Amino acid sequence: MAVTTDPTSLDGHVQEAQVYEIEDLIRPSEVQQLTEAASTPPEGPEQTAQLQAKIAQLEAHIALKDATELAPRLVRGRYRSAGAQQQLELRVDVDGFRPTMRVSGDFFQTTGATTSYVGSFIVEAPTITSEPGVVKIEGQGRFSFPVASKHVRVTIPRGAGGPPQPGMAVVRFSAGGAAAPTATFQCSFMSPHFRSIQLEQDSVAGTVPFVSYDTGSLPQPATSPARVLSVTKAYDEAGIEVQTAGIPSVIDTSGAGADATWDDAELHNAMVNHFSLWRDAPLWHLWMLVATSYVDPTVRGVMFDGFGAFQRQGSAVFHNKIKGSDPASQRAQLRTYVHELGHAFNLLHSFQKDLAVPPQPLGPNGGLGDLSWMNYVDRFRPPPPAPGGPAAYWAAFPFQFTENELIHLRHGFHRNVVMGGQPFGIGAGEVDADLFGDPMADNSGLALELRSENAFRFGQPVVVELRLSTTDQRGRTTHGRLDPKDGLTSIAICGPSGETRVYRPPMTRCVETETEVRLDAERPAIYESFYIGYGKDGLYFQQPGRYQLRAQYIASDGSRVLSQVHQVTVRSPRTEEDESVAELMMGDEQGMLFQLLGSDSEMLASGNQALEEVLDRYADHPLAVYPQLVKGANASRDFKYLSADKKLTTRSADPSESIRQLDRVVGATLADRGVDNLTLGWAMKRRALMEARAGDPERARRTMDQMVETFRERTHSPAVLRDISAEAERVKEAVTREKR
Repeated sequence: MAVTTDPTSLDGHVQEAQVYEIEDLIRPSEVQQLTEAASTPPEGPEQTAQLQAKIAQLEAHIALKDATELAPRLVRGRYRSAGAQQQLELRVDVDGFRPTMRVSGDFFQTTGATTSYVGSFIVEAPTITSEPGVVKIEGQGRFSFPVASKHVRVTIPRGAGGPPQPGMAVVRFSAGGAAAPTATFQCSFMSPHFRSIQLEQDSVAGTVPFVSYDTGSLPQPATSPARVLSVTKAYDEAGIEVQTAGIPSVIDTSGAGADATWDDAELHNAMVNHFSLWRDAPLWHLWMLVATSYVDPTVRGVMFDGFGAFQRQGSAVFHNKIKGSDPASQRAQLRTYVHELGHAFNLLHSFQKDLAVPPQPLGPNGGLGDLSWMNYVDRFRPPPPAPGGPAAYWAAFPFQFTENELIHLRHGFHRNVVMGGQPFGIGAGEVDADLFGDPMADNSGLALELRSENAFRFGQPVVVELRLSTTDQRGRTTHGRLDPKDGLTSIAICGPSGETRVYRPPMTRCVETETEVRLDAERPAIYESFYIGYGKDGLYFQQPGRYQLRAQYIASDGSRVLSQVHQVTVRSPRTEEDESVAELMMGDEQGMLFQLLGSDSEMLASGNQALEEVLDRYADHPLAVYPQLVKGANASRDFKYLSADKKLTTRSADPSESIRQLDRVVGATLADRGVDNLTLGWAMKRRALMEARAGDPERARRTMDQMVETFRERTHSPAVLRDISAEAERVKEAVTREKR
């Protein structure tokens, strides 16, 4: 609609205002004011400006109304056929609020008392014909399964002044042209929403779950109308219905002690045991936990369900990081909640979309310039010379998903969207075999090195190390997030068969911090190691042979820095004992335990039993060091457990068992048959903390002195040794505080 000062042209606005009049968007008094304005010409520029502003506000309200309420003469929404055996769920998206001009659908088959998913289709560029009383939509469909009849024609009756709901949608599939239909479905209108999910949300005592935020409370784009947004309302605007499932529970933490932090193992265990709607199946069900804080205090939220065949059913937000009742805090909470639910719908971060299937084009500046719920606020970087950062993001963000994200949410093939369907980001195997490909030019001033052992035993957990340094003598500033869990680093793995996949960790953490690291002569590099043997796709090193690895790091300015191609060999087992140990070490549950560094979860019981068998029968085998690390790490944590009545209890750490297992890890490593250097440092620090907790702070301080001396022999970098010495002193201070 064009804003005008001609009062005779206000009739159309008045009629639409009367059609859309509802209390929470347009008040009856506003409609009356516009009606009076239509019969009285404005006097002077001030009244003209006021009238223009009122019309603009009305236009924005009308657009929002279309997002949540089916208006007369619209055909958008979800339809369903009533067949006894085969059903079609149809989605029509050609009018209303932010139409993507597509139709799509899912086929289901009913046999006996069960219904199974068959496949999906989408028509991405249909021809749309609006005739008196009817809308016709047709075009070639793209199907998730082989079909001969790819031409789709949808016919929907609608009247200018008829009922608010459209009539029966008739869907015909044919080979196109004059060919007779091979299948016809009559679909009744079901909802103005394209999809619907049930959200079960629990919160830990002491947290305050987010309710709503008035987008007009702080400056925002002029084109984005001020409105009150809840998480449900934000998804309403995207055409997705979020229904509350059950009664939200407040988890009693009185039995959990003072430590309110959560780790991945505890979150996963809480979901599988206490999400009442949880099933090992693809369902439109989702659990969100409003927790206190994460073991990494910079993490705002996490989509932690990346285990097994049915993923993306659980997420968490961390109240201590995002709490606050002021408008800025409420705004941040809204974005965090919507963002984490977006991951459950299989939406990747804005800067990771080229890893989806099919690979999606990245937005401005490699995706960092996207104005989306799925971007990082503090990493927002539009193309130069436009400013970036949080202030620039919020000044331009219209509180909505991008067009491509809308298409995925509304029309993505069923298994690619439904919780428990495809693993998160499925399709990374479409990455080119050249492992990301070299850039035409690299002026980032940064260098990334990926390194590890050159050869691994079959069944050995594959751990790699990343080193980020600067090539600029003046130094460079960037973020220090090297762990793939944080989404800013990816590792491609090309296996012996030539297939290339991107390692996708089971947990997707959303870290938003403006903390930067300065790489220069004083601190030339940062390091981090992590296990990449198991992820959302299962085990990545399941067969002996040669593998090629390459890492990609997204810097603060959007630069994509590539490592060299690193080759490793997975050796075939040499003895029957090697083969037996490998069989016990390899499995989804064992892989998850290596990821979590242990867990008490009953869902991982068989994995724990397999690792126990390694220690019972093959304690002297070189690979036994890894189950020892898992047991030592798990024994060192106070494991939180959610009871059936949703009370939080804690299994206290076992310092003696932890020290016993970690001693073995350290001893094996010092004998050159153990873990990598970074893991060794972690194990020694954890052992020192357990020694202090066991009442022997002096031994803990000696362990830290031993760590410094050990690495004095293992590194020739003064900067690395300086960092290790500083970390040892911090642990000694922590030990002293605990003694007091």
